[in-house]
Amino acid sequence: MLDAHAHFEFYKKDAPRMIEECREKLTAVVDSITEYRKAHVWKSWEMLKPYFGFIFPTLGYHPNEARRGNWEKVKKVEEFILARRDEIVAIGEIGLDYHYAENETQRENQRKIFLHFLGLAAELNLPVVIHAREAEREAFELVQRVGVEAYFHSFAGSVELAREIAENGHPIGINTGIVFIPEVRAVAEALEIENMLVETDAPYMSPVKGRRNTPCNVQVAIEEVAKLKGIDFEEVESITERNAVSFFGLKL
Repeated sequence: MLDAHAHFEFYKKDAPRMIEECREKLTAVVDSITEYRKAHVWKSWEMLKPYFGFIFPTLGYHPNEARRGNWEKVKKVEEFILARRDEIVAIGEIGLDYHYAENETQRENQRKIFLHFLGLAAELNLPVVIHAREAEREAFELVQRVGVEAYFHSFAGSVELAREIAENGHPIGINTGIVFIPEVRAVAEALEIENMLVETDAPYMSPVKGRRNTPCNVQVAIEEVAKLKGIDFEEVESITERNAVSFFGLKL
């Protein structure tokens, strides 16, 4: 199994143990190392670097950090990405999150910084990992404007938009929230498996209430998709893993 989106760095001291546990069950994990609050990309990178090969890193700037409009920090993260362009599999996560943006100024900060990193991805010929919340349509339109390949992780927008995104060649992330988020379930039901990646967004989106999510739980997302489609677990696992390997260019 392959988890297309997780955050081992958010486990902090528990990260090494969690990584070793998941290494026994999973082929690989794509970890979206993103500048967010106290989770600085340079600290997260050093923590996870010994596990690269099992972990495939992306680097980005979370929209909930972008709303602050700190361009000095943006420049530092950009320089960090440029120095590691050959070691990452995508730029991300980046995007728009209007749930937490409190006013138009914060949303405009998000838009400008999102476009900045979309432009960087285009320059480096890298795909992007998109975080879009209550702004899925706008995020998609900006991706189309810049012309980059995009993975819409943990997608919970409309079925109609999911189909449009998929028709334009961008994969959609079905996460472990499929067991309790109707929108995720509806999108999984509507899309072809060839348009999906499966993920946990661990330590978030736990399928078990009261417990911290782990990348090993990607099995739950695969199981639920298999039930919805009426096909074998192994077929969903194989197709979604192939999709992730192709999109990120993973060397397994």
